[in-house]
Amino acid sequence: MNIPQEVARRRTFAIISHPDAGKTTLTEKLLLFAGAIQIAGSVKARKASRHAASDWMEIEKQRGISVASSVMQMEYRDCVINLLDTPGHQDFSEDTYRVLTAVDAALMVIEAGNGVEPQTIRLLEVCRARNTPIITFVNKFDREVREPLDLLAEIEAHLGMDAIPFSWPVGMGRRFGGVFDIRHDHMRVFKPSDERSAEGDEVLDGLDNPVAVERFGEAYQQARDEIELLREASVPFEHQAFLEGRQTPVFFGSAINNFGVQEVLDTLVELAPPPGARQALERMVQPDEPKFSGVVFKVQANMDPAHRDRVAFVRVSSGRFERGMRLKVARTGKEIRPNNVVSFLSQRRDLLDEAYAGDIIGIPNHGVLHLGDVLTEGETLHFTGLPFFAPELFQAVEVADPLRTKQLRTGLTQLGEEGAIQVFRPVMGGALLLGAVGQLQFEVVAHRLKTEYGVAARLMPSRYTVARWITAEDPRDLKKFIDANQGNIAHDVVDAVAFLATSNAQLRVVQELYPAIQFHSLRERGGQIFNA
Repeated sequence: MNIPQEVARRRTFAIISHPDAGKTTLTEKLLLFAGAIQIAGSVKARKASRHAASDWMEIEKQRGISVASSVMQMEYRDCVINLLDTPGHQDFSEDTYRVLTAVDAALMVIEAGNGVEPQTIRLLEVCRARNTPIITFVNKFDREVREPLDLLAEIEAHLGMDAIPFSWPVGMGRRFGGVFDIRHDHMRVFKPSDERSAEGDEVLDGLDNPVAVERFGEAYQQARDEIELLREASVPFEHQAFLEGRQTPVFFGSAINNFGVQEVLDTLVELAPPPGARQALERMVQPDEPKFSGVVFKVQANMDPAHRDRVAFVRVSSGRFERGMRLKVARTGKEIRPNNVVSFLSQRRDLLDEAYAGDIIGIPNHGVLHLGDVLTEGETLHFTGLPFFAPELFQAVEVADPLRTKQLRTGLTQLGEEGAIQVFRPVMGGALLLGAVGQLQFEVVAHRLKTEYGVAARLMPSRYTVARWITAEDPRDLKKFIDANQGNIAHDVVDAVAFLATSNAQLRVVQELYPAIQFHSLRERGGQIFNA
């Protein structure tokens, strides 16, 4: 197969948003339009019999939220689309950050009633730092929401980029008549339905269509005036500016009703970039190189609870993957020959025989592969950009039944390796410590320990409030520091050494007392420490 042609067919993007903006619903509808699923799962009711295809964890089904990133692959218009649905909740921002390192574009979902919200802004900062192209979908126009011109101005103000409307809403709430496709000069008439495709939609051609004016009255006249104003005042869309993260196409619609989704999917295929070159520490890696390379950007434990498996999610960076090929793990130098590699539609898996740059593949393994690992056909490469942030919240964890101590340690080790939580082992012994960015992470880990590992865990308050990974130029300085501060020293899941402080004041005092020690708030890959 021609590698450059296959790479050109790939589109890999993540869906990002604030919680409750409708991101998971939009994910479902994109799958529906692409023909990947026949029935969209309901994410409206927690006790509904159907759940979103991208929400597979038991706790996600109970709460109606996404707490883990899901990967889905589908084909649409001769393109292979790799779609990553990320957690919206800020407590899981680390997982989202790592996922954004594996994509070439992002689809941002904004709830039209609330506009741009804090978590959306944080995720946008990540995208902008990487110059990731962004397509914007303003959701829930079937409700009474804010005026579209106000939303457009807010998007521009917060994104710091030009927002170019590709479609425009006609009315809202009960008066929502549909959306006008500005580029193709026609209106798609709204018809409420949560399991429809766009094939049967009524389309009215032309902005001055008298039928549209008569049917939708004042709402249409207002939309027409706004569209004419936008055509005069808006900056023209430039594809290169979009690819450089300086412009974002904006769409309006209602994901729950499958409305406005078709235009987004078509634009992703037409405008989103195929996989590009990736910078390794050693050299620039081109996607159409003949030899395979890939990066583990996510590890998920117990996707199949019956088999207690761990799946490493690998973004293919270059070349062609073939099932059973010999691959070198750059971190350890060990060789693996994965034979049961899978592609995903959320929890459903399909064995695959080949993959190309841009694809996301899953390699089941038992702890051989860690976050940030690079796989190649022999060359030693190191890609950066997969961070662990120093946790801000701590709890001690003990097992209710001492006979389940081994299961507790196994569960925490696996959950720590997948990045769901950070686990610290104090050198002085005692209870394991859990470190998290957000409180909800503790609840999820306790739930998963019980349901996936059969361990009822007790979470207790901890006296620690700050963690910093530590290094020193001279190993003797590091050993002296560890020996003198054993009560505050712990190792994480990759045995990186961390100093745990009870307050920021204590941390400042220790930093002044030990100038030869470097304190880091960021760790990358298999224990490598970076200043931050």
